[in-house]
Amino acid sequence: MEPRSPYPLQLAGELAPQLNRGLWLVKWLLIIPHVIVLAVLWVAFFATSVAAFFAILFTGRYPRAIFDFNVGVLRWTWRVCFYSYSALGTDRYPPFTLADVLEYPARLSVAYPPSLSRGLVLVKWWLLALPHYLVVAVFAGGAYAGWNTASDSDAWTSGGLIGLLVCIAAIVLLVRGRYPRGIYDLVLGMNRWVFRVAAYAGLMTDIYPPFRLDMGGHEPPSQDDASPVGPGPAPATA
Repeated sequence: MEPRSPYPLQLAGELAPQLNRGLWLVKWLLIIPHVIVLAVLWVAFFATSVAAFFAILFTGRYPRAIFDFNVGVLRWTWRVCFYSYSALGTDRYPPFTLADVLEYPARLSVAYPPSLSRGLVLVKWWLLALPHYLVVAVFAGGAYAGWNTASDSDAWTSGGLIGLLVCIAAIVLLVRGRYPRGIYDLVLGMNRWVFRVAAYAGLMTDIYPPFRLDMGGHEPPSQDDASPVGPGPAPATA
């Protein structure tokens, strides 16, 4: 695979080799505690993003404490998404923490930018990101459209094409006891696209998200590191 420049947001998810056939039927109930906490965290995410907007506008820098908190919200959201209906990639219950949990199969990180454009902050989250919002709306449903990509408290659920494909995978899992690897790789690629746009719209980077579907549970090899980025070695193909 040809090395590519890595995007500042790195997202990975390791598909469990064995998944419970029917657990996904009740995961909507199991994630209720996370839904409650994430609802509060995403309200805070929006408020801190507004504060970051003014900080970037006047200083050209994203306050590090706010940045770390907002990355933690994205990270927590991705773990719940991966466990539930945006991937169904694991049966391990997500931890209640903003920190990076090395042993959890779903991980997310965002490189801290040393400086950000004061001018771009005025237009990138609503104007420049518009083409991506259209793509994200198809992938994840209307809940992610517009500014909601970075501030919607419904970010732990999924509709659109992601939801449809995960539903198909869940039915196959129920009947055959296996998760179709092709569907998994496609779903992870679409989730990666969604979260890249969320980081851009959340003012965390000036690097425009690529119109590129990087499929699979690991980030593609970069020019700096020819190995995939992720929580561990890729599982064997089911």
